[in-house]
Amino acid sequence: MPEFINTHRRHILLGAAALSAGVLPAIAAAAEPLKVGLIVPMSGPFASTGRQIEAAVKLFMQQNGATVAGRQVEIILKDDGGVSPDVTKRLAQELVSRDKVQVLAGFGLTPLAFAAAPVATQAKVPMIVMAAATSVIPQRSPYIVRTGFTLAQVTAPMAQWAAKNKMKTVVTLVSDYGPGLDAEKVFVKDFNEGGGKVVESLRSPLRNPDYAPFLAKVKDLKPDALFVFVPSGEGAAVLKQFTDRGLAAAGIRLICTGDVLDDDLMASIGPAAAGVVSSHHYSAAHPSAENKAYVEAFGKANKGMRPNFHSVGAYDGMHLLYEALKQTAGDSNGDKLLAAMKGMAWTSVRGPVSIDAGTRDIVQTVYIRKAEATGGSFFNVEFDKVEKVRDPGV
Repeated sequence: MPEFINTHRRHILLGAAALSAGVLPAIAAAAEPLKVGLIVPMSGPFASTGRQIEAAVKLFMQQNGATVAGRQVEIILKDDGGVSPDVTKRLAQELVSRDKVQVLAGFGLTPLAFAAAPVATQAKVPMIVMAAATSVIPQRSPYIVRTGFTLAQVTAPMAQWAAKNKMKTVVTLVSDYGPGLDAEKVFVKDFNEGGGKVVESLRSPLRNPDYAPFLAKVKDLKPDALFVFVPSGEGAAVLKQFTDRGLAAAGIRLICTGDVLDDDLMASIGPAAAGVVSSHHYSAAHPSAENKAYVEAFGKANKGMRPNFHSVGAYDGMHLLYEALKQTAGDSNGDKLLAAMKGMAWTSVRGPVSIDAGTRDIVQTVYIRKAEATGGSFFNVEFDKVEKVRDPGV
């Protein structure tokens, strides 16, 4: 099967005849390919997000074939570097106007999804947001559907759990951009309502963050716990500095969203993760049969790499697209595909999920997990859950 090639501009036809189950009927062979523009950071500080999304898309097509409802699916992969909204918008415009894609997908961070939203609206093409997690993203275009998560959605259960588990005072530390501000707002609200007190709210820069001064202030404030959100890829630095600067030794607990304890990073974080409690919608240690098969297949296809939550957003994004195409009998009209996606429900590798027909956002189970050593490595082991969680609409 053709491999993805990591360059900035290229067309990749994923899984042509080799992935098809038998000879296509004449009518299917004559149909135009369905082109999907996949915009993700394959380079730069958030490249791990792009690698996970790319790998999941590729695995889904290996397992399910490169044709659906008589349409051959062609993925056109673009690297936006993860930091410039202008680059993302330009790539989206080129994909729509020059490459004639019928679907846009990917989007590693919120500002990049915001930049592409007007392009999707003008072109009337569905835009499947697989990673970016600010609550308001679907409101930026009536063509956006989200298959990842929202920060507010996974933060509320953490705040509620902390308030019920003898944590009276908390300091929050979040990255200073959309998802971080959502997480801060929801945590403060829910924790205070649960009887706790947020004594300080700190915000670190998204680009080139230095956590040392923030952690020093937390140590001086002596809260029961520090709640942290940083984007995928930054967790190792936070946990290392948290330990090195003596916060754990001072009796301050670290609680966080699952971005901090990204499955893709657990090996590099190592013992610093031990005992950290987090809330998220996916763990590679999720005990379902579907997830065990997914983790095994993902590792085999990617030299032992562990899938993370962004991979699942991409894997389910492809499932949503394939099922919508089946419902439209292969018609790639944007409004018809969008109508098919609204309200769809299925059993994901993360558990039961659905797309809210009104908000076009994902509804899913959020798990409370504890980082534990299992089989010689650290995993986020689930011990509690809240079912059918919707974005709280911050």
